[in-house]
Amino acid sequence: MKIYVPQLEYENKHFELGCRYIAGVDEVGRGPLAGPVVCASVIMNLDDIIEGVTDSKKVSEKKREMLFDVIKEKAISYCISEISPEEIDEINILNATKKCMINSIKGLSVTPDVVLVDAVNLDVDVKTEPIIKGDLKSYTIGAASILAKVYRDRLMKEYAKEFPKYGFDRNAGYGTKEHIDMIKEIGPCKIHRRTFIKNFWG
Repeated sequence: MKIYVPQLEYENKHFELGCRYIAGVDEVGRGPLAGPVVCASVIMNLDDIIEGVTDSKKVSEKKREMLFDVIKEKAISYCISEISPEEIDEINILNATKKCMINSIKGLSVTPDVVLVDAVNLDVDVKTEPIIKGDLKSYTIGAASILAKVYRDRLMKEYAKEFPKYGFDRNAGYGTKEHIDMIKEIGPCKIHRRTFIKNFWG
């Protein structure tokens, strides 16, 4: 049975224009106080649609974990990249996000004919189309958002073992009351973004 996927509107448009390899790009982690920003680029096989792929925020953690493995298995090509907290502090989060996205595109083993990007304009050598709320509207960007989200969440759970007092396994570095209170009490650790915590530390 063929699965109807309303999020293929942009992919179908570019496919009809002659594009064979359509990449989706998304980021996770622009807002947290700690940890890297993570971006994923992915070229999916549009003849083998994975049911349930959409904006990672709309999918349960259990289902994201399952989809993460299926997307990697079925993707024509994918690349996940990250930019460190130190570099975010140096070049600001917007520039870090753009650099991270570009790195993930360059890391693809197949050169895309067009890149669908979630709401960011990128200076790259291939045609791009920024799409507002692209992770909801585009199947390919949705797949990228799941790759980035699961990768970053797993990374932050590893950091929680190294820095257990901040609750990174629960807050993923976002500014929850528990997290902010702990920064005020004991100070930041090495993965905190100093430019993000300057209002209540230092």
